[in-house]
Amino acid sequence: MKQDMIVILDLGSEKNPQIAREIRALGVYTEIHPHDITEQELAALPGVKGIILNGGPNRVVDGVEIDASEAVYKANVPVLLVDHKGNAPWPKDEAERKESLRRFVFDQCGAEANWNMENFIADQVELIRRQVGDGKVLLALSGGVDSSVVAALLIKAIGKQLTCVHVNHGLLRQGEPEQVVEVFRHQMDANLVYVDAVDRFLDKLAGVADPEQKRKIIGGEFIRVFEEEARKLDGIRFLGQGTIYPDIIESGTKTVKAVKSHHNVGGLPEDLDFELVEPLKMLFKDEVRACGVALGLPDSMVYRQPFPGPGLGVRCLGAITRDRLEAVRASDAILREEFAKNGLEGKVWQYFTAIPDIKSVGVRDGKRADEWPVIIRAVNTVDAMTATVEDVPFALLQHITYRITHEVKGVNRVLYDLTPKPTGTIEWE
Repeated sequence: MKQDMIVILDLGSEKNPQIAREIRALGVYTEIHPHDITEQELAALPGVKGIILNGGPNRVVDGVEIDASEAVYKANVPVLLVDHKGNAPWPKDEAERKESLRRFVFDQCGAEANWNMENFIADQVELIRRQVGDGKVLLALSGGVDSSVVAALLIKAIGKQLTCVHVNHGLLRQGEPEQVVEVFRHQMDANLVYVDAVDRFLDKLAGVADPEQKRKIIGGEFIRVFEEEARKLDGIRFLGQGTIYPDIIESGTKTVKAVKSHHNVGGLPEDLDFELVEPLKMLFKDEVRACGVALGLPDSMVYRQPFPGPGLGVRCLGAITRDRLEAVRASDAILREEFAKNGLEGKVWQYFTAIPDIKSVGVRDGKRADEWPVIIRAVNTVDAMTATVEDVPFALLQHITYRITHEVKGVNRVLYDLTPKPTGTIEWE
């Protein structure tokens, strides 16, 4: 359906994503574009009701203050200039700014609040069908939020024309590979290729302690496995990809003009010549989650915590061993279960366990026991650039400690990481 749009032109502001999210929260669609958008490019955007010229501290590039073209100033729609050539900046109060936006969007621009997830899904289903036709789409389905929502949206649009490939590299959290199979193969009746590559990955990782080398092995091996599966399939013309709006916004610097290339999944070989299908590329992360809910995905999948690409491979610190990897998986499951039972699941941004490649002396069954320590990490953040440590009740930490030391084989200690970011990072590797 046709929807109204407010265009934000980037004149060096760091608040562009925040302003865009606040306008969308009003029920009006918005996009961020480079400051030097041409008259033709602007005219090609559908339903433009107003333009915001959003200036900021980065608007001087190579000694020259960037500005929009005359065509923007002469556009037949209201234009709001913010912190630009002497104009007032955004109000510092979060509530006052939202009211200022509301007045501009509705009173001055006359926009309608017709941006919602149901309309987005309907639009994308139509666009996907138009793009794909009777072709076939291949999707690497990790079980993460973005790939899961893309899969659900593609299933709704083209059904059996989609083939999902789920590679189990042995580094996922407890129950995640099984959930992918249950949700997509059994509940959504998707074409799902499940690849058990656990031994293949862990054999490649044996004895490798350097974190960056582990990442390279995991990423490179995934590419090889996915490529092998792709070559087994006939008639695949399209590649589904979970690109989301922050991927595009953050890939630029002072404007979004320098968008990174999304021509493959993590560096797939160029001879796998696919056309991309990226239906989520204009959504923010919270909107991706809302889309997943609207498509019927389970909350445990939609609200899945941020999870590093190498998975538990960077939480099994140092050289990965199978027994220590299982201890990481089991202790992480206990932590997540207890946080959920005690109301912390939606409150804490990220929490996990890590086990270093060291042992300490302890006592088990009255005898000396040299076993591993488990490190608990629980942090809150807005942008992942800085993070604070969650103040977990001591009684709960004691209970989690008891469970981990009594239920996880090979563990005799539990430590709580009290380090914020900086000086620590969120992950240990």
